[in-house]
Amino acid sequence: FNSTYIYLLLHVFLTTGILTNAVDPITTTVVVGLGATLGRTVWNYLRESCIPKWVNYNAKGLEADLESKLFGQHIASRIILKAVSGFMSNENPKKPLVLSLHGWTGTGKNFVSELIAENIFKEGMDSKYVHVFTSELHFPHSSQSDTYKTQLQQWIKGNVSECGRSMFIFDEMDKMHPGLIDSIKPYLDYYDKLDGVSYRKAIFIFLSNAGGESIVDIALDFWKAGRSREEIKLRDLETVLSLSVFNNKKSGLWHTSLIDKNLVDFFVPFLPLEYHHVVQCAMNEMKVRGHEPDLNVADEVARDLVFFPKSERVFAVKGCKTIQSKLDYYT
Repeated sequence: FNSTYIYLLLHVFLTTGILTNAVDPITTTVVVGLGATLGRTVWNYLRESCIPKWVNYNAKGLEADLESKLFGQHIASRIILKAVSGFMSNENPKKPLVLSLHGWTGTGKNFVSELIAENIFKEGMDSKYVHVFTSELHFPHSSQSDTYKTQLQQWIKGNVSECGRSMFIFDEMDKMHPGLIDSIKPYLDYYDKLDGVSYRKAIFIFLSNAGGESIVDIALDFWKAGRSREEIKLRDLETVLSLSVFNNKKSGLWHTSLIDKNLVDFFVPFLPLEYHHVVQCAMNEMKVRGHEPDLNVADEVARDLVFFPKSERVFAVKGCKTIQSKLDYYT
């Protein structure tokens, strides 16, 4: 018999009194305990819970997704794969994984967050252990900043208490009220436990357009010098990026102790996308929709986008942000 059948059989016996009337109290207690254990097992199997069936990192899957679905981001792909794989393979990390993703709109920051979630949680972004906060939706009023801080702390504590492998994504960090994110600093630090709760296995991801201009400037310098974008290294961007974010009053991480105390593990730069990257995005979107990728259509979509510098048309202003809606028009 499988566990579901056994549980249902025991449930019938116990509720009808067949077992309780026929056996002694000790046996009844054992049977009731067995039924409860089987019940929890069945419940955890059928409904999402914090067990390997539902939370199980797929390193090969993430590697394949980054390689085949994320375009023009050789630096981000490498950092994300190594950071997430190293963290998830560690059963006793010293602190939560904290990633801060930066770049212009449409370069892949949200998309990468989805890929990470899909390769950790069986339910992906629909998992109850993946939590997305958007500044304008969840923290709209600066006058209520103190209330937001308390709510945010309670939300994180409650969810990590339920599942240590929880994931928190903070979108639109550049629109977040200064100081708000500092309220969760204790949860990102090197503490074993806080009020009986360990946050060491959680993942925190910050998404921001802040620092995007610094990234674009460096990418443009490489292009003007006739150098390949693949020559750009993390060391060319990381220091400039962290300083830009720390000193930008609109970054959400302005003068934050998270940077000051080195609690952000990686500042991940997303480079501006070039024409052929946009074409790749369009081709991939057609594939996702179940259509045969059409290079001519992809070229039409790419030509319709705005690029800069205007004369050379090197970088797409909105990256792949509007590809889906453009395809609706061309197909």
